[in-house]
Amino acid sequence: MQPSVSVTDPDDFDTHWRKPPNFRMQVPFDYLFLPATDILDRIRRDDEVRFTILGDDDWKVRMDRTAAFRTAPVEEIATWPFRLVHFNLARFYDELLSGFQEEVMVPWRVYLSAQGFTWQRCAPILFLSTEGAASTYHNDNSHGLVWQIHGTKTFHSYHNPDNHLSPEAAVLGETTGEDPPSHDEADRQSVMMRPGDQLWSHALTPHWVTTESPLALSVTLSHGGLSHRGRYADRELALRAHWDKHPAEAWTLDLGHTRY
Repeated sequence: MQPSVSVTDPDDFDTHWRKPPNFRMQVPFDYLFLPATDILDRIRRDDEVRFTILGDDDWKVRMDRTAAFRTAPVEEIATWPFRLVHFNLARFYDELLSGFQEEVMVPWRVYLSAQGFTWQRCAPILFLSTEGAASTYHNDNSHGLVWQIHGTKTFHSYHNPDNHLSPEAAVLGETTGEDPPSHDEADRQSVMMRPGDQLWSHALTPHWVTTESPLALSVTLSHGGLSHRGRYADRELALRAHWDKHPAEAWTLDLGHTRY
């Protein structure tokens, strides 16, 4: 089922960002990405990239493909089942993502600040995957503005995450698994994401993502410690309480529950 809310103006965002379920957004970023295969070809060679070869082939095929992932022809790579993530896109602001800082990150931060938001970290994460690939079932400690760039994915979560995972359990990482647990499909919120679509994914809510096209690319603007005029999102209060009891963990696990 698609979300019933689509946020198009600042007042709407201020109203809906604090509580699940997820909702569509329409932020008019003025940025043109390079073709997905060009991005894949460059980013797969970077030392900080993380990727997993998937599929039903035997382990030797997967191991051979893992070893060849950085060097095989990109056209061949794009036919393999895989998922890939890169958390440090600032490395590419002078080349692959030239202009991204000025045309996306700066305007978005200015918008948030003008609306009374503050944050500990606001940074982009890039995801690439091929048809049939799925993320793990997980939750993130950060809010995410998910922006579909190329291809199609489906972002799965729940209309009422509290019925499936408490905030306290999410903080402890009890979500993570390769597949979601059994659940009533009526409880599920599945959002088809096509090029240009955007979705707000709430912090500490369980979700998983499936790829529906031969190659799919998305960028998530991840927000750690986001608050509005000093007030945090409802589910994030559990994280703040945990960090109050365990201050040595504060901010060190900001991306700790992101699973690709």
